[in-house]
Amino acid sequence: MKYKNYINALLAAAVISGSVACTKKDLDRFPSNSIELGKSFQNMTDAKAWNDGFYASFRGRVAGAMIHVLDVQADQLNATVDYGNNLGAEHRLDNSFLSDNGTIAGHWSSYYSAITNLNIAIKGFPTIPIANATEQTTMNNYKGDAHYLRAYYYFNLVKRYAKAYNAATAATDLAVPLVLEYDVNARPARNTVKQIYDQIFLDITTAKSLITRTGAQGSKRITTDAITALEARVKLYTLDYPGAKAAADALIASAKYPLYTTAANVKAMWRTDIMGENILTTNVTTAQETIGTNGIYLGYRAADNRYRPNFIPSMWVINKYDDADFRKFVYFDSTFTVNFTTLAAGRNIFLINKYPGNPALQTSAVTNYMHFPQIFRIAEMYLISAEAGSKGDAAAQADGLIKLNALRQARGLAVVNVSGAALMQEVKDERFRELAFEGFRLDDLKRWGDPIQRSAPQNTLVIVTNNPNFHQLNVPANDNRFTWAVPFRDMETNPSLVQNPGWQ
Repeated sequence: MKYKNYINALLAAAVISGSVACTKKDLDRFPSNSIELGKSFQNMTDAKAWNDGFYASFRGRVAGAMIHVLDVQADQLNATVDYGNNLGAEHRLDNSFLSDNGTIAGHWSSYYSAITNLNIAIKGFPTIPIANATEQTTMNNYKGDAHYLRAYYYFNLVKRYAKAYNAATAATDLAVPLVLEYDVNARPARNTVKQIYDQIFLDITTAKSLITRTGAQGSKRITTDAITALEARVKLYTLDYPGAKAAADALIASAKYPLYTTAANVKAMWRTDIMGENILTTNVTTAQETIGTNGIYLGYRAADNRYRPNFIPSMWVINKYDDADFRKFVYFDSTFTVNFTTLAAGRNIFLINKYPGNPALQTSAVTNYMHFPQIFRIAEMYLISAEAGSKGDAAAQADGLIKLNALRQARGLAVVNVSGAALMQEVKDERFRELAFEGFRLDDLKRWGDPIQRSAPQNTLVIVTNNPNFHQLNVPANDNRFTWAVPFRDMETNPSLVQNPGWQ
């Protein structure tokens, strides 16, 4: 018997109710836990169910472990004596960080499982009959969402599993398999960095042609502004500085997302999720949608009202923030009572407090660290414009400096007057301060060609010091460990794949 395509019931559960049932006499019965692909694209109700599923999936891939592991691997954090080997291999980057690592495999499979569902929908949506112009607009938005999300996921894959973009070698550097159609029997080889980015930009262009939702503060659905924000980010990573700057500047010039200019509002942005600077988030409700958390930074214990985090920031990180900087006492807190096995209850150790938990989303008296994911913020657009400007001519640099100083002043800092290499260094420092612990640091070091160099811990009594790969780690620029391995299990099952250099 010829096999048909089936989708797992977990994805199809929302659309099964609209499908045609089969009797026991049918020779071609559907398995009890799946549904024939063609049966899941019959009407607009089916389409909505798929689209809602995409957003639920998206929410789980933009927060928690999907981002904090990238900071754990970088240079900002120290593992505490009670970290329990949580993300230990990723933090040490020693010979225990292998291709069978769970994080490496988990990110790969998470993005590809989402891409599989998007590919199915991109092929299935056009088969749904459209009754009127309103339904056509809705369907166009659903299609645009699918292309946007596929671009987003492939962008994250190419950043993690391929070398940093280099125009001279992008056509030969291996990236990840480019899979655009669902085929359970396929064993695809790796495509090049250029091919992946070409597809990302094609999907962005397609999303632009389909999505009509107008951008607004705190949008929980993909809008025209969210497309522009993704375009700006991707173009920065592909070194298209004029294109990145143009996209970022368009969002800044729209004036829809003004920067917060008070300490109270900067605090509220990270405590109660006020959305004035937010271009794209996803829906989170107390009762239904719990996302991955960042509890590794606080480790609150209700039993004794103490904190025992897995990771704390290095002292050099704290010192990067002037006391006048609104962010310093929002992102960090040294007044919590900590209690480690090597230190009796005490204070004066800075903990990362950027994700304390929105009280409105708590399900009990104790924080669950839940927040609305801040996927794209206008502050990042100021930083993209500034960085791209620093790479241009005198006019571009001058405008880049204006954007940099606008962000600095909004956060309580004085203006600087620099150009050339000094401007770029100021941009790096400001990008570090603004986007700290949002999952950018490792990829920034990688694309800048900077090393991972840990130094100046806060207190050696409460961190692991018996191995130099903890607080003294020094990974040279462009080291193989910046690029993750192709997961071991995929190498085993797919002979078409080639492993990245330096991995076993």
